[in-house]
Amino acid sequence: MRNIAFILIGSSLLYALEFVEISNQGLQIPQFEGGQTELEFADINHDGHLDIVCVGDHGSPFINTDQHGITAWLGDGQGNFNVIQTGNFGYGGVAIGDVNNDGWLDVGYGVHHNYSTNDFGDQLLEVALGDGSALNWTPWDDGLATNGEDWGMFGTDFADIDLDGDLDVGSISFGCCAGIHIYLNNLDGSWTQSWGFYGGNSDNIFEFGDFNNDGYPDFAARHQDGTIYFGDGTGQFTLMDVNLPATSYHGTSVGDVNNDGADDIAFVIGGWEGGVAVYTWQVENQQWLNISNNLPSAGNFELTDLADMDMDGNLDLLAFGNGQFTLWLGDGSGSWTLDAQLTTPPAGDGEELIAGGDLDHNGYTDFCFIADEGGWPSYQNQLHCFVESSVPDQLNVSAIYPHGSERFHQYSVQTLIWSSAVPAGNDPLITLEYSSSGEAGPWAIIAENIPNSGHYQWSLPPVNSDNCLIKTSIYDGANYAVAITSSPFTIIGTGILGDVNNDEELNVLDIVTMVNIILSGNGTDYQLWAGDLNGDGSVNVLDIMALLNMILVN
Repeated sequence: MRNIAFILIGSSLLYALEFVEISNQGLQIPQFEGGQTELEFADINHDGHLDIVCVGDHGSPFINTDQHGITAWLGDGQGNFNVIQTGNFGYGGVAIGDVNNDGWLDVGYGVHHNYSTNDFGDQLLEVALGDGSALNWTPWDDGLATNGEDWGMFGTDFADIDLDGDLDVGSISFGCCAGIHIYLNNLDGSWTQSWGFYGGNSDNIFEFGDFNNDGYPDFAARHQDGTIYFGDGTGQFTLMDVNLPATSYHGTSVGDVNNDGADDIAFVIGGWEGGVAVYTWQVENQQWLNISNNLPSAGNFELTDLADMDMDGNLDLLAFGNGQFTLWLGDGSGSWTLDAQLTTPPAGDGEELIAGGDLDHNGYTDFCFIADEGGWPSYQNQLHCFVESSVPDQLNVSAIYPHGSERFHQYSVQTLIWSSAVPAGNDPLITLEYSSSGEAGPWAIIAENIPNSGHYQWSLPPVNSDNCLIKTSIYDGANYAVAITSSPFTIIGTGILGDVNNDEELNVLDIVTMVNIILSGNGTDYQLWAGDLNGDGSVNVLDIMALLNMILVN
């Protein structure tokens, strides 16, 4: 373990957070080189434990290091990791999600080094299908990187941009000058650009969110032409930077800090090393509002992230730069309290910062950062990962997302998130349910007896309600615990039986959508919903006939 000092500033917490570095527990292989990269937490091998995934820094593939392709550090839920690498490409950003709805997590990546001599890794922006092994990846990338991406791509993220039940992809350029590009998923291995532009410099960070709480995915992507773009649900986006600082800022991150259901944005302000700020979108005034109370306007920070570190239901702010990590606790209203600091010897520039996952199943959020330590020519990126050190003595579970007040559209894809405290030696399973009528129910099963990964990708049912809740149940064979969403969220639906594609009318497009649902293998998810139109308890071609009859009659 490296010699790192962690200073607890102190707070009114009933339990003081304490963190222990686990970087020497399988995370030092492969060695990094330098430059930015992107890490993601995800249960790639579906064993109930979070893994860490990236596509490497400037040394990938095989430039002064043994990095190459997709790097997955497979976790055991106790802070230990085993690395697997596949492919001959790298240096860039990564996204994780199930793009073909087969139940296995897939990977999207924007890279600068597309050095592969085969289809796996020969494009600057790609998606590859996983099979749960973290070893085998199948390119699913036709049409990607075909609209001016000729230098390199970087920050990458998934979201259901057009609300059709599958994940789409967005990515920002590596530096200058490939711009920003949004591609829609055709669910056949091909992608179609819906929006984008070429040119300009970027900060290499791209992240989806919903800043105005209309249920349509927006995104933050620090680019010289703007930062926040609002989506309309069709794949089109409009720049909405009104009242954001005119001075230079970077290191953006996204999350709902004031618990109103809409995402907010944090960033570093004042140059490449500076202070930190948080802004929220005011729907009534159609502009951004500064909610940076008690945060420093100057400093040496380079990166930010938002996560609930103390598990009080309010997002906290993490920042790193020039060898210093700092944590401020949020109160849910835009005020911040300095809580903890650590320093790395030697001081190093921030190349990545991520929080929001529980790597050791103790119920508290963990974090990692990458620092470019040492001077030229001996500089080298170092991965630092920290887990909160408390040891749970009983089984427990907390609902993280939805948190409450969010607005989603029926049939869209969302990710449910929870955190659990699991005593050593236990291996619990999770059951997820939803209610559209408040806590009294009835409750319908989303997924039953699944691994305790902390994440589940959900295709929303045809519901029209502002009183929706998620129930997360955890069971280890002897002990049982339940968490319910702290306040209701909304699913926006039409209420029209058979309106499968959510265009508020019954027409032939619903037949096409229904066929896609059946052929994709997800028909069982719709058996008691709009898909089973003839009431025989299954989804099959007879439902298409029933839907056709409904359309003709109406």
